[in-house]
Amino acid sequence: MKEHLGHIAIELLQQLITIPSFSKEEDKTAALLEIFFKHHGMESKRKGNNVWSINKFFNPAKPTLLLNSHHDTVRPNPAYTRDPYSADIIDGKLFGLGSNDAGGPLVALLLTYFYFYEKQNLNYNIIVAATAEEEISGTGGIELIWNDLPKIDCAIVGEPTKMEMAVAEKGLLVLDCVASGKAGHAAREEGVNAIYEAMRDMEWFRSHQFSKVSPVLGRTKMNVTVVHAGQAHNQVPPECKFTVDCRVTDAYSLEDVLSEVKQNVKCEVTPRSLRLRPSGIEASHPLVKAGKKLALPQYGSPTTSDQALIPVPSVKIGPGDSARSHSADEFIFISEIEKGIELYIRLIEGL
Repeated sequence: MKEHLGHIAIELLQQLITIPSFSKEEDKTAALLEIFFKHHGMESKRKGNNVWSINKFFNPAKPTLLLNSHHDTVRPNPAYTRDPYSADIIDGKLFGLGSNDAGGPLVALLLTYFYFYEKQNLNYNIIVAATAEEEISGTGGIELIWNDLPKIDCAIVGEPTKMEMAVAEKGLLVLDCVASGKAGHAAREEGVNAIYEAMRDMEWFRSHQFSKVSPVLGRTKMNVTVVHAGQAHNQVPPECKFTVDCRVTDAYSLEDVLSEVKQNVKCEVTPRSLRLRPSGIEASHPLVKAGKKLALPQYGSPTTSDQALIPVPSVKIGPGDSARSHSADEFIFISEIEKGIELYIRLIEGL
């Protein structure tokens, strides 16, 4: 049975790869996923480009586990030497855009769900959701359907982690900052140079260390990544705009970090969003304990995923390797998908 699941997963992934599914343009892969559920006798629902299914013997009295991964992709890396939509299998590798991120984790979760779909007396209800717009953190993905789902108690997020379990994930806070000065002629002692005003704050962002350190993710880190100022060589600039990328650990909320920033800098600070929150899960949670029984390595992830938008305890785990994500000639090993299905099943059976 489990070997048959791997074969179905690989066929589905090959079909997905052949269909372009850039963020906000996932309608055709969403349609394919609807066909997949129907073909295998599973009911599904769709909203936007999100497709989900609820196990046959859903019991409202039991807790509910969400299996989630995404079917959108980035655009092909310019360095591709292969057809990104060819879905060729060579030497045990399945090539193609989205094969690793996150096609492999997605199909492994879908076939894991298929394995449990008609089983009775499960400890958890199981819902699977193939969602959109993950690659752009768009609002048309998991957030769009969250209130349409039954109450979710915990989640497994499928991303390429080499089947290691991310028990925490850094959140993302992007700050647009504006330092103000006063225009003047560079040849005369006049004006207030906004670049110099900004430099004081930039130095604070560079050197500041937040007091609380996450035992899994370490320190919250900030980097000034974009700077714009000035119009002419002989004009003292009245304004300097710069952007700060903040990677926030589970030791802080995004609001906590924003408050500390505003207390310490002079410039005007505007957050682009407070949506991409850090996440963490207690070591005593059944998902974590089940992972430990399987001797799955556990770590804290520095990269964001839909885990940031799921407001319940979650872990991030899946076949494939994050180092291959968004790379030219992206691929996943067939054996990784097969092992992923097996470990997902054992993880859920251990709950």
